[in-house]
Amino acid sequence: MNVMTQLGGVHTDIARAQGLPNAHYVDQTVFEEEKRSVLFGNWAGVGFGKDVPEVGDAKPVDFLGMPLLLVRDRSGVVNVFQNTCRHRGMILVDQPTKIRGAIRCPYHSWCYGLDGALRTTPHIGGPGQNTHDEIDASELGLVKVPSHVWRDVVFVNINGNMPPFEEVHADLLQRWSDFDQPQYHGGEGSSFKLEVNTNWKLAVENYCESYHLPWVHPALNTYSRLEDHRNIEHRAEYSGQITLVYRQLEDENGAKLPDFEGLPEYWNEGAEYVSLFPNVLLGVQRDHVFALVLQPLSLEKTVEHVELYYAEKPGESDEQDALRTENAKRWKVVFEEDIFVVEGMQRGRHGQLFDGGRFSPAMDGPTHIFHKWIANQVQAGRLAEGRVPEGSAA
Repeated sequence: MNVMTQLGGVHTDIARAQGLPNAHYVDQTVFEEEKRSVLFGNWAGVGFGKDVPEVGDAKPVDFLGMPLLLVRDRSGVVNVFQNTCRHRGMILVDQPTKIRGAIRCPYHSWCYGLDGALRTTPHIGGPGQNTHDEIDASELGLVKVPSHVWRDVVFVNINGNMPPFEEVHADLLQRWSDFDQPQYHGGEGSSFKLEVNTNWKLAVENYCESYHLPWVHPALNTYSRLEDHRNIEHRAEYSGQITLVYRQLEDENGAKLPDFEGLPEYWNEGAEYVSLFPNVLLGVQRDHVFALVLQPLSLEKTVEHVELYYAEKPGESDEQDALRTENAKRWKVVFEEDIFVVEGMQRGRHGQLFDGGRFSPAMDGPTHIFHKWIANQVQAGRLAEGRVPEGSAA
């Protein structure tokens, strides 16, 4: 079935625009289209550098059926390979592991270095013959996927069609350059995941805006009120919100988490929360930052992987460890409070008479930007696949 959604209404001025049609949340064919043109066609988040902390550490990742392998090589760089042997297509690594020597295929024992190069091919020329004149091992290394690590998030561009990450996201990299300094994961308690029954885009949309704070996050709204927020409307690769009244967490003795070094005065009470399209949600505050990678499992199921980072390593003091634990608990509550919203919107998208909805011109700018970005990616994908003549309405 060739579902061709009409997206012209998304591009209209926000006061009259409609949201993405229902099919973008409930139709499997459209989900596959977005997989190709949105998630595989851009710099998408698939994991974290913290998950492969040492040389030789490897972690398999399933990204919408695409088997990937994150590996930290001998120079300390995280590379991403297709997790598939070049011989007969066997999965190489099926669980997180430490590669002691080489990446060995469990089927015929072809072995690859941490750099992906094919090292050995046992019996390829017959019993006891480990080479063959017609097989060039230099051409059979693991397929390397374009990747980049920023703020410990591992980004990949599956289609290999995008400019370098630093070029695509230059604006945000400059905006947050104050935080270009060491950051340390908060430890086991600073890592959690939430499984939600929703299309991944609804989690992005909800994170974009602060409009829902008074009703969905009543406790948060007592000290970071709706009126204390401002929209971030970049109109390109990200959007989100600013709070002007960030308050540091304190314990009963007045102790606080240490700040990142040399931050301008703006960050004393300012904090920013950005949806980096397509599927990474980021937050920066003076004393901690966090990253949330959305892993779409299917059309209506998503896993939210959340990691928190700090200016100093865990274990520096008991009071800091306690503050990190409390901070993670508070953020987990906030993210859990959003579950009923994104799941409720998902159920609502099955209402056949829903027309994509409308936007508040004052409050929904960041969400409208995301919808337009999705529409642009889908339309570009259609053109690339030759499914829509250039210049026609999509």
